[in-house]
Amino acid sequence: MIDPSAFVASWHSSSFARHGLEPWQITTQASELIRSMICDLGAGYAFEGDKAIHESSTIEPGAIIKGPAIIGPGSFVAASAYLRGGIFLGEECIVGPACELKTTIMFCASKVAHLSFVGDSIIGAGVNIEAGAIVANYRNEMDDKRIRIVWQGSVIDTGVDKFGALIGDNARIGANAVIAPGALIKPGFRLTRLGKVDQHPNLLA
Repeated sequence: MIDPSAFVASWHSSSFARHGLEPWQITTQASELIRSMICDLGAGYAFEGDKAIHESSTIEPGAIIKGPAIIGPGSFVAASAYLRGGIFLGEECIVGPACELKTTIMFCASKVAHLSFVGDSIIGAGVNIEAGAIVANYRNEMDDKRIRIVWQGSVIDTGVDKFGALIGDNARIGANAVIAPGALIKPGFRLTRLGKVDQHPNLLA
């Protein structure tokens, strides 16, 4: 089993940890998990249906947030950003203009710069994803869409068709880089601009 706390130091203190799920199970069930978390939020949140937005956060005009979603204290969502499919932003997160986040969990002080896409992913604390980067979530190019990951000499079969990445704390993803579907990114990892990470077993052939 992949323990998210090996990638995200604050995982065990989060509400997601109590379910004991693999990262791709968390993202698959993100909508239900986030919806249930909304009921336990403390003071300072404004509620609109299945969205909870902290009063200290900033949502610029033109941003679209579809529930269920939790936008934490001090977070910032820029104009023309599009958040959907189960979204959790911890404290002081930033989502830049024209970004799309689909089914994504972001921990404290992480940033996704303009024109980026992140799908079905868990992003640790202090992560910086530069402009135009893609964290892909679906193996469109393969007949067999199921997400498989080479990790520490073994192949993990996730059993799901959609999963982006588990990105560890303080990782840096360069502008216009691509993380292919199904990636486990260690804390502090650096990916250069125009770089790529692909952990599918077909790369071993």
